[in-house]
Amino acid sequence: MKHATTLLLLAATALARAEPIGSVDTAFKLIGPDHKIVVDAYDDPKVQGVACYVSRAKTGGIKGAIGLAEDKAEASIACRQVGPVTIKQPLPPQEEVFNERISLVFKRLRIVRMVDAQRNTLVYLTYSDRLIDGSPQNSITAVPVARETPIPVKK
Repeated sequence: MKHATTLLLLAATALARAEPIGSVDTAFKLIGPDHKIVVDAYDDPKVQGVACYVSRAKTGGIKGAIGLAEDKAEASIACRQVGPVTIKQPLPPQEEVFNERISLVFKRLRIVRMVDAQRNTLVYLTYSDRLIDGSPQNSITAVPVARETPIPVKK
């Protein structure tokens, strides 16, 4: 049981963490914070030199201030090489690198990394899901990696 708990904690800490970059107000709210679009950065925890930027709506007002608002299921992603790409261990062909709760119970924003080994490219997909029915809203971006740095893939 101790080993399972330790593995679960290690898996949770391996996920990327959001770093707020900025926001813009989109609608004034008399009481509580305004509705806004926020931009966060996420460094891929297993690929040094790649950062993803995600923009998404954040609901304001009283519900938004106390954490009861349900944010929109729409997000946009752009991942870029921000330094030399270093991959220290083989990557799974597909892996969730980040998830964040965007409503009280039902919805999470997720970022999944996929490896396109044939093109030596990392593909990142962002989407939100609902416990009940999922969401087709998604956005995708790709980071080509120089051929001199082949992406190691777990078999």
